[in-house]
Amino acid sequence: MGLLTPRSCTALTHLGTAASTVLFIMLCGIGSSHALTLEERQELDLSDYTVNNPDASYFDVEARKELLAETSNSILLQERDELQQGPSCSQVLSLPPITTRLRVPGYYPSPQAWELATEPLFQFEDTVSGLAGSFLASDDKYYAECLVKFLDHWARSDALMEFYYASTQPQAWFSTESMIFAAGLAYSIVRPELDGFEEERERVEDWLNRLAHRHMAIPGGKGNSCCNNHFYRRALYGSIIGVLTEDNELFRFGVSAIYSALHDMTEQGALPLEIERGRRATHYQNYATLYLITNMQVIARQGYDIYNLEIDGKTIHDAVDFIMSILEDPEKLGEMAPREQYTGFLKDDQYFSWMEIYQHHFHDPRIAEFIKTVRPTYNRSAGGYTTMYFMDPEVQQNVVVDEAQQEAAAFEGLSGD
Repeated sequence: MGLLTPRSCTALTHLGTAASTVLFIMLCGIGSSHALTLEERQELDLSDYTVNNPDASYFDVEARKELLAETSNSILLQERDELQQGPSCSQVLSLPPITTRLRVPGYYPSPQAWELATEPLFQFEDTVSGLAGSFLASDDKYYAECLVKFLDHWARSDALMEFYYASTQPQAWFSTESMIFAAGLAYSIVRPELDGFEEERERVEDWLNRLAHRHMAIPGGKGNSCCNNHFYRRALYGSIIGVLTEDNELFRFGVSAIYSALHDMTEQGALPLEIERGRRATHYQNYATLYLITNMQVIARQGYDIYNLEIDGKTIHDAVDFIMSILEDPEKLGEMAPREQYTGFLKDDQYFSWMEIYQHHFHDPRIAEFIKTVRPTYNRSAGGYTTMYFMDPEVQQNVVVDEAQQEAAAFEGLSGD
């Protein structure tokens, strides 16, 4: 059977089913020879990857505290000053752990019901990320200790262990994954600062480890959540919880996502299971890149040159090049997806937190220009206050507000009078 015509391939992108995904990859010629199966992924020899430093967060916490204490950069100073006065710990500890069987409706069929159901989940993510940010900004152990007390409260309740999962209703499974890596990334920032909290630390780390294994035991549906951006999200908690608990099995699960993504990536740098999302192809290519880059940062902090890992001549830089190309010009999608792409995500800085991490290591002039208007970046689960944690104070001195943002701000000001 030969490749489909460009028009037929474009038609397949609108179906949005698992079957259309497989047909798109097989018949439209955008994939590698084949995508890694679950079995092939499990057979990867990643024995060289071990946890080397369980106290290494995803950035150098001490170096960043020193930089924030000395900087004159107005963006960093604003972030630092806003976060120095964090929340009341007694107020934080009043948030009830989720111990009932979690069930969440799907976003696309029921966006309002989804928003209502996910509100306490997002509150958890904002809480842990906020406490970690306040600790870094203030260098006050009050916030580090509050974070471990908060997580210990959830650990003692064995929270989040019960969630509803069916292949047709995976949303609770999806929602839980970000709570796990939000907790892990935030906890990694404060962990070395916790003196006299041995019992709490032991309970928290045991809970996070069991939660990660419980969640990871579900492989997801073949051709979709087993292997797409949700796999990359699960891999992120695998890496960070693996580091924190010195669990090489979890850590290697995290590393396997990088190998899988690079293997499946096209020569152009497209991630096939993301590009098949039709009008949301650009959004999902960026979304997947967000978790891959954040995961790579965790792995790199264990001493591995993961950013330069090459599989069949492809590196993560190809994925970055592709997303920047299609953000600039949707015509670069060719026949892989419609040119009329969804652009709503461009208004939300959380989707670009990965750029701050990437620019910390490499200089891409297109990213440097793009990120000016979205700083400071904050992602409540995947990295927290990434501008405060990663931005070079020399690259940008002031917040840049684009015309659309200025118009929105002016309208809000008028409507508030």
